[in-house]
Amino acid sequence: MSASESALRTEVNRPAVLIVDDEPDLLELLSLTLRRMNLRTRTAPDLGTAHRLIRSEPFDLCLTDMRLPDGNGLDLVAWIQQNRADLPVAVITAHGSVESAVRALKLGAFDFVSKPLDLGVLRKLIDNAIRLGAGPPPPESGRPRLIGHSAPMAQLRELIARVARSEAPVHISGESGTGKELVARLIHESGARREREFVAVNCGAIPTELMESEFFGHRRGSFTGAVADKKGLIQAAEGGTLFLDEVADLPLHMQVKLLRVVQEKTVRPVGESSEEKVDVRILSATHKSLTELVALSQFREDLFYRINVIELHVPSLRERPEDIPDIARAVLSRLGRRGNAPTPSIADDALAMLESYSFPGNVRELENVLERALTLCLGGLITAEHIKLRTAARPQSPAAHVEHAAPGALGDHLEDIERSAILRALEKTRYNKTAAAKLLGMSFRALRYRIKKLGIE
Repeated sequence: MSASESALRTEVNRPAVLIVDDEPDLLELLSLTLRRMNLRTRTAPDLGTAHRLIRSEPFDLCLTDMRLPDGNGLDLVAWIQQNRADLPVAVITAHGSVESAVRALKLGAFDFVSKPLDLGVLRKLIDNAIRLGAGPPPPESGRPRLIGHSAPMAQLRELIARVARSEAPVHISGESGTGKELVARLIHESGARREREFVAVNCGAIPTELMESEFFGHRRGSFTGAVADKKGLIQAAEGGTLFLDEVADLPLHMQVKLLRVVQEKTVRPVGESSEEKVDVRILSATHKSLTELVALSQFREDLFYRINVIELHVPSLRERPEDIPDIARAVLSRLGRRGNAPTPSIADDALAMLESYSFPGNVRELENVLERALTLCLGGLITAEHIKLRTAARPQSPAAHVEHAAPGALGDHLEDIERSAILRALEKTRYNKTAAAKLLGMSFRALRYRIKKLGIE
């Protein structure tokens, strides 16, 4: 092979980027920056030229300005989604144009970069976009997975695959125990950031007075006890994904600071005078209704619109009862491996009993029920008699309990009511005692005392 043929092959194999802009100076700057990243570039001054080039040539990324002589860059984003959905497109927006950025992301843009261009931010954006098209995600066996073949799960998988090809913030809604963190991990593992860190944060489990230090880090000597510099959770997710679980539990002062992280992509550690650039993708989740909290002025509307660019709803288990047998067998297989024992079996009558139950605690409750049943069964076969479910009857009010109480049993009934309230709070907070105490309106020490007294542990 001649030197010219080798150079031609190398040129063809380099990733190609289409730059759509009518400003010659910006085109020259972008072309020079991309060539230094060993990328091929093609330029288009308007939408018409961009359409023609995309139809006739393969590209790995399209970078477009908003204002073009014959239309808007958002029109190109929409056109690419319809005609070349596999092509990531990033939008150049005017500085501070939050509405335009959000509209671009909702239309399917991979990401956006603001003017004046920060070349460091631009390089990271391009790296992520090229990495997205470099190869498929790892095989299913090495990744977390969603179990079930129902229509709601098929739709959820399709949405996960779609949003994984974007850098847009995603809010995951759904009841407690449905697997919202699993969905967040799947988005991360299927996207361009899969080789970087996935940092999950339970926003309801961090004491309010420590939140700023935990999220943003601090400098040595910035407050009593700060004996060394500390990196925050946001910085720990640099280049990867930050998952904010139970984001509705963030106090208002932290919501203001988080908004700046999402909007400006900067953080300022406690005790630091200047801000630092961060490159993280924000995913969030909560079992509460953010829309209702915004209406009650308990959650900032501007933050809501920034983290809720794309919403994914995780269906409850009662919305997909046909998936219960598959989930049950997967859980039992995992329990068997954990105990170094053969995979337990489950009888048809036990499966029928599970499928007829509403599972208010969703998949997490199903896992607990099966683990309890496995402990009760002999010979590795779970039958209906081993399945212990919560009563389907509507729980009585405290007054009803007292009315039907036997003489002298009032104390016992009050303890039952208290035990039930504590257990519900612990389940809702994933057994985080600090968060459960806050939910119950008592101190951590008081909750710990009641747990011990009632024999809950």
